Amino acid sequence: MKLSKRSYQSVILILIAIMLVLAGCGNSSSSSGSSADTNSADAGTPTAGGELVWALAGVVTNDILDAHRTGFAPSTRVMRSIYDSLVVELPDHTFGPWLAESWSLSDDKKSYTFKLRQDVKFHDGTPFNAEAVKFNFDRAVDPATQSYLGKNALGPYVSTDVIDEYTVKVNFSSTFAPFLSNVAKVDLGIVSPAAVKKYGETFPQNPVGTGPFKLGKVVPGTELDLVRNEDYNWAPSGSKHQGPAYLEKLTIKYVAEDATRLSVLQSGQADVADIIPPQNLLALRADSGFNVQETELLQHNYSYYFNQNKEPWNDINVRKAVRAAIDLDSAIKTVYLGTAKQAWSPLSPHSLYYTSTVENTWKYDPDFANKTLDELGWVKGDDGIRVKDGKRLSMEFLDAQGNREKRLDLLAVVTQQLKQVGIELKLLTLPAGTVSERSLKGEYDFAGSSQFYGDPSILRQMYSTKGPSGVNNVARTSDPALEDLLEQANAELDSSKRQELYKKIQEYIIENVYSIPTYVLDYTVASSKKVHDITFDSPAWPVFYDAWIKQ
Repeated sequence: MKLSKRSYQSVILILIAIMLVLAGCGNSSSSSGSSADTNSADAGTPTAGGELVWALAGVVTNDILDAHRTGFAPSTRVMRSIYDSLVVELPDHTFGPWLAESWSLSDDKKSYTFKLRQDVKFHDGTPFNAEAVKFNFDRAVDPATQSYLGKNALGPYVSTDVIDEYTVKVNFSSTFAPFLSNVAKVDLGIVSPAAVKKYGETFPQNPVGTGPFKLGKVVPGTELDLVRNEDYNWAPSGSKHQGPAYLEKLTIKYVAEDATRLSVLQSGQADVADIIPPQNLLALRADSGFNVQETELLQHNYSYYFNQNKEPWNDINVRKAVRAAIDLDSAIKTVYLGTAKQAWSPLSPHSLYYTSTVENTWKYDPDFANKTLDELGWVKGDDGIRVKDGKRLSMEFLDAQGNREKRLDLLAVVTQQLKQVGIELKLLTLPAGTVSERSLKGEYDFAGSSQFYGDPSILRQMYSTKGPSGVNNVARTSDPALEDLLEQANAELDSSKRQELYKKIQEYIIENVYSIPTYVLDYTVASSKKVHDITFDSPAWPVFYDAWIKQ
């Protein structure tokens, strides 16, 4: 029997409703920020020892685990266990001590002075001190390091002064609001200066930090073993204990394929798996044998971007027509089975700087899309695709990451929606290096990207020529009015004034269709019932320091 489109949608909605009811009977916890953990009220006293196997959703590309040289999500999730930070960002977005015991801001608001712990050592036995902090910040902004995230995280950085062995002063050319939030992230995690000098170009494969786990064995492209740092006694504020981690070993297996990742979890070959696909998430929520943790990832939401350096995408009316042709609400419900919701802003809804004023400011309106394109002279050809001056209204979409977070499934639905109004979208799957090269050359029409980052200053990187990517910012935006707002927000230390600036920024981006936000990502971690006290940092990566296994 062939179902009509309306009947098919009805069946899908009924199935979603059933699965959501089942999910309500399961075992899950959720959080909008850092430090969410498993339900361990009846777990008993933590016990030390044991090996935890984590089925990681993805591959640590080229086994790069250098805090300053990769912003790739799988790498960053792993690195949080290896590197510590000067401060920790707490769930209420205040800051607590970590490698720094205290800090103060200068009268001119352009310098931060940190008093450091005096009992910290790197995994290689060398001391952590003021010289190490200076080395790290200088390295992060050094062009030779190629640290685009680190460079953005330090903004108008000028220098670091070593006041004494355990006191350091970090100087900026102007006020820099995001600094404490940025320095709490693993992008500015503290690496061993001695190890960087020892390993040189191979340091990314030989990471040395001060964290609760240190590198053991690496099977290139397959897995890595982290072993407990027995000397660790400097956990951040908010931790549940002090001293070494409970786990003796953390084995991380790269399991990019969704079905395989779920299989190794359910069979007991892995104790933990992350980024659970929607169809399995609903089932795991209802399974009493597992805990499911869900936390909204603080980030720039996955969005579509136009290459505004190419016609016709530099025309705001064309961009509005494309956006109106996409029924994101329907597409997201179909692909994510009710486990994700539509994004309206570049920023995550639980961001302190999110504004609800952008919600429902555009809608699926194929009539508007057709009318606009007609008026602009784009005429449908015999195959239904529009043509103007002999040129097809065709978009090339470059991809190198595959169906991560079901993004290609979503794109497939969007492709069909665009086709209905006469727009052709062609997916080109290419090696990462080729995509990067073509992107820099502007040889594409449409792109998709997200960027995990707790602070809204990430918008400067994505939409401003004054950010670290310059004219190659992902949105290919060069708008003086927007850049002025972004610079103001980057410098504004008053939180309420900064919120108002980011409200205007989000509204401006949406009004000008500089991007099309798609879905809000809840980062998910499923674990065996014997695993307890996995927590999350900011922006929402798993922390295994307090984790333990019930024997």
